[in-house]
Amino acid sequence: MLTLARYVLPLVIAVWLPRSPRQPLPVPVPPLEAFRPGALHALPLGSVQPQGWLRRQLQLQADGLSGHLEEFWPDLGPTSAWLGGAGEGWERGPYYLDGLVPLAYGLDDAALKAKAQKWIDWALHSQRPDGGFGPAKNQDWWPNMLVLKALMQYQEATHDPRVVPFMTRYFAYQSSQLAQRPLHEWAVYRWAEELLPIRWLYARTRNPQLLTLAGQLAQQGFNWQWAYAHFPFTQPTSSASLGLASGNNDLALQAHGVNNAMALKMPALWGYTGGTQADRKAIYNQLTMLDTYHGLPNGMFSGDEHLAGRNPSQGVELCTVVEAQFSYEELLALLGDPQFGDRLEKITFNALPATFDPTMWAHQYDQQPNQVLVSRAHRQWSTNGDDSNVFGLEPWFGCCTANMHQGWPKFAASLWLASPDGGLVAAAYAPNRLRTSLGASGGEVIIREETDYPFRETVRFTVEKGGKKAFPLQLRIPAWATGSTVAVNGKSAPSAPQPGTFYPLQRRWKAGDVVELRLPMQVRVVPGYNQSVSVERGPLVYGLKVGEQWTKLRDRPSLADDYQVQATTPWNYGLLLPTGQAPATAFKVRELPLDGVLFSPGGAAVELQVAGVRLPQWQLVDNSAGPPPASPVAVPAGTPVEVLTLIPYGATKLRITAFPFVQRQP
Repeated sequence: MLTLARYVLPLVIAVWLPRSPRQPLPVPVPPLEAFRPGALHALPLGSVQPQGWLRRQLQLQADGLSGHLEEFWPDLGPTSAWLGGAGEGWERGPYYLDGLVPLAYGLDDAALKAKAQKWIDWALHSQRPDGGFGPAKNQDWWPNMLVLKALMQYQEATHDPRVVPFMTRYFAYQSSQLAQRPLHEWAVYRWAEELLPIRWLYARTRNPQLLTLAGQLAQQGFNWQWAYAHFPFTQPTSSASLGLASGNNDLALQAHGVNNAMALKMPALWGYTGGTQADRKAIYNQLTMLDTYHGLPNGMFSGDEHLAGRNPSQGVELCTVVEAQFSYEELLALLGDPQFGDRLEKITFNALPATFDPTMWAHQYDQQPNQVLVSRAHRQWSTNGDDSNVFGLEPWFGCCTANMHQGWPKFAASLWLASPDGGLVAAAYAPNRLRTSLGASGGEVIIREETDYPFRETVRFTVEKGGKKAFPLQLRIPAWATGSTVAVNGKSAPSAPQPGTFYPLQRRWKAGDVVELRLPMQVRVVPGYNQSVSVERGPLVYGLKVGEQWTKLRDRPSLADDYQVQATTPWNYGLLLPTGQAPATAFKVRELPLDGVLFSPGGAAVELQVAGVRLPQWQLVDNSAGPPPASPVAVPAGTPVEVLTLIPYGATKLRITAFPFVQRQP
């Protein structure tokens, strides 16, 4: 049987025909008019300057692994083939660069810019006369896609005149080579990552050959829309069910967590480049399938390393988290649907920080929503190894060590978007200062956004420079934010904001104008696996605060050591929720200072207190918390009640997030 990478189809009409999910997408070379701009569009890197707690978080990242990794990790050291050496020459250097560039320019850090520049310069200077680039030993198209994404960001920040002709030559070269050297393995499933630089370059050059290349990639790439329309993974996967005994295969690549995170944006990207309305809307079915069969309380879907079901003791890989973030950032711009801002914030404020130690010198490969032991003990992972949830330099596999850096910086860069009517959109919320130029002689606009969101309810925008003419300012109102209010210069807006929408404000803005947005944060109790419940407030998910004992497992260079973490306090509790009243009435909210490391147990800026009952029958299974006992759990009337403290999920390193709830017997 021919492999997927060698399967060739004739050019046919531009529809996604029902085919085996192992076959590529039949598609013609798209006509010029098939290209469509997104509903919104990103601002150039450097337009958004993080401030407040967000800047402190990015600086923490720069002071941790992201700023020092190449100093001691051989895969990114001077022997890297992406720096001209004889070392690793596949995806690790490109992955690292894709996060280093937005971190360096987001912080405007000269030392980090210099680190990024040597990688950029080597890539640009490596271009051969035929247009190819990169290490000669790399014959895979996939790593080059990552370099192109980094070059897009870099050019926007620096206006380096080398980038556009470099990319033009490379795309012409690739187009001429794909028939003889088609996409294979990972590139088949990640082909749409290259649509991003293709679309970026097309917007600048209007070169129709770029759309020809997009069609060639679509012809050879995996059909994710069809795969989700015929979703085969309605049960947790395993090495046996995926047939991994003989090595990687198409079925395993289709179930791979990171591939699925990247694929969230793939049908929409293709739909706006050469596809159809159905392609542009396919994401909603993708999310339904993932939420239904693999959704976790932290906003992610399981993938340890392959789709693993809804048990909150299953894990999700750090690479999957940062790639899902990036997909939601792109979907928010492409489709203009505010729900992708909600999803982006949920995983950014919860799943992303939870998988790092407080200093960001160590990370996990897999995190668990119900995580009560971090160790090298055997667990119930679908296909991963026993050290996957250790905090360290490269637990289980180094891909996350190379790829984790893009999470916070790309989020910061995506806080604002531009609208086609010459306006600005506050797409996600965190403290920052925006400086951008509006098109059609709209002039320069500077807006300072002051907020302690997501830990507090209020966002304040102060216009420092208002441009030359009126423009609309749109504010995203999260779906959970019932009762939101907007005021301009102290005067309430004429209509009430509706949850799950963008709220428009149209006026001639001037220096000194102030917009105040209040997003009321009510405690919500959300049903989940085995009738368990998770607790949310605003965009934050909350987990039980569990005492931690950190033990070093291995000394590493610098501060990048490996650790296990054991619980020093009980974790097996059920929540005592009221009957006949709203569950939220069971919780007491306590706001704490924001001057520490916010995503650490000792620095959490909010606590929730709730009554709970210990459930001794709930024990470890395969060194993880067993499945939550089916709720409601009946307990004797005299069972002791304790006051439990819940803190933001991202601040926890051990936690329970999916709780049983209990009822007292008469």
